Amino acid sequence: DDAWVLCGSGWALALVVRDLGVGTSLVDRALMLNSNLAEAWRCSGWMRIWLGDPKLAIEHFARAMRLSPLGRWLVDIQSGIAHAHFFLDRYDEAASWAAMALQNDPDFQAGVRISAASNAMAGRTGEAHETVVRLQRLNSALRVSNLKHVLGPYRRAEDLTRYEEGLRKAGLPE
Repeated sequence: DDAWVLCGSGWALALVVRDLGVGTSLVDRALMLNSNLAEAWRCSGWMRIWLGDPKLAIEHFARAMRLSPLGRWLVDIQSGIAHAHFFLDRYDEAASWAAMALQNDPDFQAGVRISAASNAMAGRTGEAHETVVRLQRLNSALRVSNLKHVLGPYRRAEDLTRYEEGLRKAGLPE
């Protein structure tokens, strides 16, 4: 239906073309057309993280999870909630949500990345380092210097800087 098309188009524009403004507008229109579309709430959650509004992101991810508690996007939603808590300086909660995501899919790279960064920022350097070792097995080319190429289009430079700091503390090479 139209809501699915708008959601998918918005996601692609934001993530691939890096046009967060138009992407967010399309996802918002999808939600106006179908407020029960869990996928659109998931996409909107990520858009809010990238826009720098992690509190609203948590609300949108929670709504997606209520609408589809066992859906195919559960790992991505849990990882998104972990990212939101990370950007709210709630590193323990972020690590907990990342651990939930990784229970469902231990190789989900967004979950592995945020787990490493969250544990490092929470002072659990041993766990963070072990997670970075796993991350490097999954993506041997990943470095702090090229992290921005695998992440979404973060609007606030300080969010990317904090993510880099967490992964640097976890032991990701420069």
